[in-house]
Amino acid sequence: METERLNQQLILASERGDVDAVHQYLANGASVDYKDEEGRTALMAATQKNHIDVVKILLEAGSDVNERDITLLTPFICSGANGFHEILSLMLDYGADLKSVNRFGGTALLPSSEKGYLKTVQRCLDAGIPVNHANDLGWSALLEAVILGNGGRLYFDVIELLVEAGADVNLPDREGKSSLQHAIELKQEKVVQILKREYVESNETIKQAKSLGRADQYEQAIGLIDKALESDQENLDLLYYKGHFFQELKRYEEALEQYQQALAINPNDLDFYFYTANCLRLMKKTEEALAEYDKAVAFDPDETFYLYHKSNYLRELGRHVDAVRAMDQLLDLQPNRYDFSFHKANSLRSLGKHEEAIEAIENAIKNDPTNPLYHTHKQKSLELLAQK
Repeated sequence: METERLNQQLILASERGDVDAVHQYLANGASVDYKDEEGRTALMAATQKNHIDVVKILLEAGSDVNERDITLLTPFICSGANGFHEILSLMLDYGADLKSVNRFGGTALLPSSEKGYLKTVQRCLDAGIPVNHANDLGWSALLEAVILGNGGRLYFDVIELLVEAGADVNLPDREGKSSLQHAIELKQEKVVQILKREYVESNETIKQAKSLGRADQYEQAIGLIDKALESDQENLDLLYYKGHFFQELKRYEEALEQYQQALAINPNDLDFYFYTANCLRLMKKTEEALAEYDKAVAFDPDETFYLYHKSNYLRELGRHVDAVRAMDQLLDLQPNRYDFSFHKANSLRSLGKHEEAIEAIENAIKNDPTNPLYHTHKQKSLELLAQK
């Protein structure tokens, strides 16, 4: 019983980020291999909360980065899906399986591309994670970045990285559409240019600053931008990159200042609400981050991008009631988006609402009847319903 208690306390301490307690429980015999009722090891608990110091301790103690919880998620893929590139880099040093996938068939590269976690995408590509792997929805990292992105500054840079790494712009999804076709339909003009390899960055400062950013030389990049801003104070692109580099340095307040300055210049550039939300998320200011998504949605209620990424964040937080509400709004806007129905079904299943989850997944099946992922999901929900 004492060992069981120590093991449980280790997971709780890891989730809190309590370094001293983690050391103590390990010294007293707690096991890094122990799993809670959700199948989480202490490493998974620490990873989910982005507690880097605790992750380091657990890795040194022998915790497995490829161990799966009951949802088939590993700490390694979890770090990629949440944009925790520092943790992901650590896990690469401790035997991360580059080809491992989550329950949707996606590697760590896919969710990081979907959510616009630029540095995580770079780390995944540098490590050699296959760039053209497609998940069970039929989407590669590039398809996700185009379809679930908006062609703005951040997603353009993600797409640029993927293309440079050899992403196939003509790889079709399950409907037979390529990334290039989707970008054309979505009127992502700059993305179309990069996919056709026709884009040339005309701003030399931004070109040099991005190169420095890729090399983690953020201070130098900010210095370049500051010099350019002296004569071009209202350049929104310069303000974005300055904010982005401050964010990578964890100088979050200074990053927010740049994004807010940009919004003061042009309140209609809704991307800056998205950048602000991402920054606040890293600061663990949950409600403030959600409010920024809401501001963008209020400006343009028919724009699905901001509402979708709000729903993503809600799912990460385990706030599935709110996530379902967001998915319903999205489905009202785009009833034929089978991926929206699928995400809704996942949240409903997490809430134990299996009949409603089956109804939602049947809507996805109607749009893509041969997708085995949907049928597997429906079968699991039927099994859970029978157990109630």
